[in-house]
Amino acid sequence: MPITLANKGDTVVIRKITGDDKIRQHLAELGFVVESRVTVVNEIKGNLIVQVKDGRIALDRSMANRIMI
Repeated sequence: MPITLANKGDTVVIRKITGDDKIRQHLAELGFVVESRVTVVNEIKGNLIVQVKDGRIALDRSMANRIMI
């Protein structure tokens, strides 16, 4: 299921990242890699703020839907 279905405060494990190579590479550079743990900090109208390692990253709904947990 996509990370957009996770609840605020949930810590989840990334299982798969969909999209073309350019998008997957961009997400990997931000720290979204398979088997890593991320925490959903907040959700606003489908857009997410996610804790990745020591930083927080905002993702719009279309980009967040590419991250499967």
